[in-house]
Amino acid sequence: MTRKISLSGIKPTGTLHLGNYLGMIRPALELVKEYRAIYFIADAHALNQLRDAARLESLTYEIAAHLLALGLDPDEVVFFRQSDVPEIFELTVILAASTSKGLLNRAHAYKAAVDANLAAGRDMDAGVNAGLYTYPVLMAADILLYGSHVVPVGQDQRQHVEMAADIAQTFNHAYGEVLVVPEALIRPEVALVPGTDGRKMSKSYANVIPIFAPARQLRKQIMGILTDSRPPEQPKDPAACNLFALYQHFAAPDQAEAMRQRYLAGGFGYGEVKAELFEALEARFGAARERYENYMADRLFLEKTLLRGADRARAIGGPLLERVRAACGLRYYTARG
Repeated sequence: MTRKISLSGIKPTGTLHLGNYLGMIRPALELVKEYRAIYFIADAHALNQLRDAARLESLTYEIAAHLLALGLDPDEVVFFRQSDVPEIFELTVILAASTSKGLLNRAHAYKAAVDANLAAGRDMDAGVNAGLYTYPVLMAADILLYGSHVVPVGQDQRQHVEMAADIAQTFNHAYGEVLVVPEALIRPEVALVPGTDGRKMSKSYANVIPIFAPARQLRKQIMGILTDSRPPEQPKDPAACNLFALYQHFAAPDQAEAMRQRYLAGGFGYGEVKAELFEALEARFGAARERYENYMADRLFLEKTLLRGADRARAIGGPLLERVRAACGLRYYTARG
């Protein structure tokens, strides 16, 4: 029996951090055991935020090196750069005709931009480009082109997968069962990862801990994690502590449980927890950091890997796009004589 397909994408708009790792990268890599896994770097999505071609290229290679260093095997999975697959953009145009404006109006990113504008007394669409507004259609094309069954995402991205499902259902209602209707796959225990200030770890809050931060930088960032003012002798609540929220994901289960008991008993300071968190992160990422640096030193290898993955992605997506075109009455361009 053919395995179902999982699809995961990462936008190259900044250095990957622990929130990305726990919320998307680790669960996505684990799906290789159960699904036919597809991974892509969403460089076209990044154009809505990034206006620097050299920076976009550099970040794309950084993400490729991150994923390879963390265990992604390009021979086992399909791994490519979004802009190397033109079928994605053709499908976006077709799907736009099956997408209601009302659906796009409800997209979280667009609504947040509108709310910010209205709060500031500006026109509701000030600074909103068409790429931001139609972001869900391009994401739907990313998902639907390969017949993806599941998309592992953080809680804040659930809506995009649901919108892709809505678009697929609308298309299928008009033209028959052509598109697979995808589902979001969310791990609740890591849906929200705290940053150094206690808020959700996010580049926009400048509170992230990079996955491959050099050891000295990593230690400094960990020591700066916000904690409460309880004295060492006082018992502490692990469920309400930013430090423990991170530690429990990187320590061995018995170590995490021992730390939880120490919290409840009291008699230790947060500095000790920070030191142990640093050691846990070094144990998890130290060797991978070295692999990452080696990959970054060989961009030709990264480029060849991404292009080879794009060929495999197009082999999957091309036939689907042909079925889509045929279903809605568009002549497929390869048939022209």
